[in-house]
Parts: sequence; structure tokens; C-alpha cells
Amino acid sequence: MAVIDQQAADELLDPEFVRKLDQLEILSRKIFAGKMRGERRSKRRGESAEFADYRNYTPGDDLRFLDWNIFARLEALFLKLFLQEEDLHVSILLDTSRSMDWGDPNKGLYARRIAAAIGYIGLINFDRVSYYAYSNGLQYELTGVRGRRLMFKLIDFLTKISYDGASNLTAAAKQFAIRHPQQGIVIVLSDFFEKGGYEQGLRYLLGRKYDLYAVQILSPEEVEPRLVGDLQLKDVEDEDLADVTIGRALIGRYKQNLQAYCEALREFCTRRGINYMFTGTEVPFDRIIMSYFRKRGLIR
Repeated sequence: MAVIDQQAADELLDPEFVRKLDQLEILSRKIFAGKMRGERRSKRRGESAEFADYRNYTPGDDLRFLDWNIFARLEALFLKLFLQEEDLHVSILLDTSRSMDWGDPNKGLYARRIAAAIGYIGLINFDRVSYYAYSNGLQYELTGVRGRRLMFKLIDFLTKISYDGASNLTAAAKQFAIRHPQQGIVIVLSDFFEKGGYEQGLRYLLGRKYDLYAVQILSPEEVEPRLVGDLQLKDVEDEDLADVTIGRALIGRYKQNLQAYCEALREFCTRRGINYMFTGTEVPFDRIIMSYFRKRGLIR
């Protein structure tokens, strides 16, 4: 078993907050079939232990599910139907490019705390939980974890993540869609600052018909920058340099462009059925889980 840094683990999920998470479960706007029957009940008819209904017998049906008591009384053949139980796959794509390791509070830590909370809720409800960290494509992954006893694997994965490279959601989403054919919930945690654009990457995910959430995370410094004067700015991801003179007019244009960018992302998602959320890292973390996600129907 991996040795967990308890201080780092508590930074992601403190014990008091964990007790609140114990009362929650993850929901899907669609219920999907996993590779094996699991703990999650579906509206589809199957062979689990809970009776659902009857229907008339037709040749070729499994004789094991005939109700012989009804046959003895009515001399008619009826087949017993049961509620089928299915796995729910919950996958979290974490942006680990350099731009996420920035801000106060730090965007990367904020995203990992969200990932830890969602993962914990999934595990205690026997969902299949997977993490994929990406920058210029998928970098690290932990897949198919199930059950509370494996929470240490999720914490170990999240505490050892490093941030490097430029974000390329297109490459990461294409790789993910190939590796993860199972339908289910997919949550992308990112600032969505993509020089190549976010559109194609999200289209790859839409193509698999996932129940898709896009959570955009920005720091207070990005929303309300306080830089002034003659400066040389360096892109943290690709190290591009730009000499600028920052004054009130430039800050105003920056805010307008940022607002337009975020609004375009929101509109792109909304039109295609992607559940979009925006948050700044100054928003208390527990509010995201206990309020925002509940309102969006992801958890209850």
C-alpha cells in the first residue's frame, strides 16, 4: 500500500468535510450500463434481486424467470422482470499545465480538491472513478477505482501531480475518448486557456455521448489584475514574451476580452448540452460541492 502524506491529504479533504460528503451521491442525467452489474439501480429491466413487473412469456425467454405460482392459478405463463443494477463511470480530466499552478488561492490545488471530493463521493457509492491528468496530451491516469477502501489510491494520485507544459485539450480529449469507451459522467477541471482552442477537444468528448461537465477555474489575479507600468510579460506555458505598458485602458480591454472569452465558452457548452460552470478560487471550496454541483444536478 502506498504511503500517504497525511498533511497533503488533509489539504485536499479535511476530516470534517469528509463527514458531509458521506451523505451525498453522484447523479447522471443519463444512466449508463457498465461492463459488469454494479451497485447503481437502473430503470432498465434486468436480472437483479428486486422485482419490477411481469410480462407475457414469449418463446425463447429464459424459463428460470417464469412465475410458476401464477401458472398454477391462472394456467398462463408470465415472466418476472427485475430492476437491473449498473455501474456509473465517473471520469475527471484535470488540467495540469503550467498555467494551473498559479494564483492565490492556487488554481491547481482548487481543482484537485474538487477532484478529491467528487472521487470520494463516487467511491463510497461504488461508482467507477477514474482520473486523467493532462497538459500536452494525457500525462498520468488512474482508472476504474471502486470502493471506499481504495480512497488512498485517489489521494496518492492527486498529491503527486506535477504541473508542466502547455495545455492541449484537443490531444488529451482525443486520447481519452479512445481509451475510455464506456459512457458515463466526465468532468473537465481547467482554466480553459487554450491557444489552440477548446472547441475541438470538447467535440471529441461530445462524440462519445458522455454526460459532460466543464468547470472553468480562474484565480482572483486573473479576473482583477493589479499590474501597472512598463512590464515584460512571459507566458508560463510556452514562455512567449511581450513588452507592454499597463494602464487603466489596457486593464479595461483585458477584462472585456476575458469576459467575452468566458462567455463564448459558456455559450459553446450550453448550445451542445455541456453543463458549464465558472468559479474563482476565492469562492469557498465547500460551496462548490455542497451548493453549485447540487444545483447543476451532479450530486444530491
